[in-house]
Amino acid sequence: MITGITLQAHPTTHQKIVLSQWMGCFRFIWNAKCDENRYLYQFAKKYLPSTTVVPVDQSYSQYKNTELTPWLFDCPSQILRNSASNWYDTYRNFMKGKCGTPKRKRRGDTASVYLTRELFKFEKCSDGVTRLFIGTKTNNIGYLSIKNHDHYGEPNSITIRRENGKYLVSFCYEDGFDETKLKTQEEHFNQFRQYSFEELDEVTVGIDRGISRPVQANESVFDFTEEQKAKKKSKEKYIRRCQRRLSKQKKGSKRRKKTQAKIAKSYNKIKNIRKDFCHKTSRKIVDDKNTKIIILEDLNTSKMTKAPEPKKDEITGKYLKNKAKSKAKLNRSILDMGWYMFELFLKYKAHKADKAVFKILANFTSQECADCGHTHPDNRKTQSEFKCRCCGYSEHADRNAARVIKKRAINLLKNSGTELSKRGVLLDKGRGAIDKTQDANANCASGKETSKKNVKVLVA
Repeated sequence: MITGITLQAHPTTHQKIVLSQWMGCFRFIWNAKCDENRYLYQFAKKYLPSTTVVPVDQSYSQYKNTELTPWLFDCPSQILRNSASNWYDTYRNFMKGKCGTPKRKRRGDTASVYLTRELFKFEKCSDGVTRLFIGTKTNNIGYLSIKNHDHYGEPNSITIRRENGKYLVSFCYEDGFDETKLKTQEEHFNQFRQYSFEELDEVTVGIDRGISRPVQANESVFDFTEEQKAKKKSKEKYIRRCQRRLSKQKKGSKRRKKTQAKIAKSYNKIKNIRKDFCHKTSRKIVDDKNTKIIILEDLNTSKMTKAPEPKKDEITGKYLKNKAKSKAKLNRSILDMGWYMFELFLKYKAHKADKAVFKILANFTSQECADCGHTHPDNRKTQSEFKCRCCGYSEHADRNAARVIKKRAINLLKNSGTELSKRGVLLDKGRGAIDKTQDANANCASGKETSKKNVKVLVA
């Protein structure tokens, strides 16, 4: 099974200069290929027949010139070749519809260089320490100091990345784990459909991702520690202070660049706190021996965090209030939880543990009563309180939503008309199936996630 790892590097001053030059040459070839392709496309569109096809190749030698680009001769030719090859592969994926068109890379503190097998070598010393040699025999920077925090195999390629003044070495390697023994998602789906309701209730965990409680897994609540919350709050306060200072500084000055570096480092620390929480929470959920099925909501975070459209009065022509400020606070709170990152970590860890991860539609999960099934927006009047108008059932809103998610998933697994989509979503495609969006009351809030009617309360 292929596994990835990232090691922190500590280059010397001379190594930093050479690596920066290599990263600049790597970026130059990429940008040159982007500019050349755009120029040829515009030229063919204007002067050539419509059936003309713009040539796309991996050539890079035309950019090496002793007068215009003499610095390219100081860089190993393999690095220039790798940049052109990466651009070509990206463009082919763009033509297949897998990604967007290759774009120019800006010069900045964040940069990277891709090295293939002939440009590096891992050597194990007599004392058991693994050293990393960078470069060729004639053009190299010597041994790069790296911090080995785990055992790993020798890769075929590595990426050296500079980010906020730190240097990182990342690569993938074969860990020796036999992936063929693991079940696919379709095999898990067919297996658990044979379970009874009681058996499914014992091995299934429903997960609700929220704001007040980042992760609610059945009865368990996972949240940032008090130390993490205090650290995030202090860094956010420090960022606001630096941004006020940045607005008064002259563009291009050294002091402005120092302030920008401080802001970037603070954002990076907040990102690391969020990443640490997602890793530890997903590990605890997957390591539970009683858990075999993990259920998530099919959330579209990009649409949930979309800014509201401006409203204009038809008579006066003036713009009306659309609660954009309140929505902005809600969007920041949603993005700060790292819902998508948590989902990614949970999926790959569950796959390696041979456990199933399914999704269900998120429509009205936090407005539906887990006890009687009654759905109404007034069931949830605040962020944390849920009280059913029909049966009077009262519970924390996130805990009730987790129960609803689990209940829906079990019913779908036992339903003969349920199908599994390519994205792992359980959908009822049986004869006479009625979607929850159609079955719910007409006055329910629209959208994929609840609490959209209660934006004021969420951000208060």
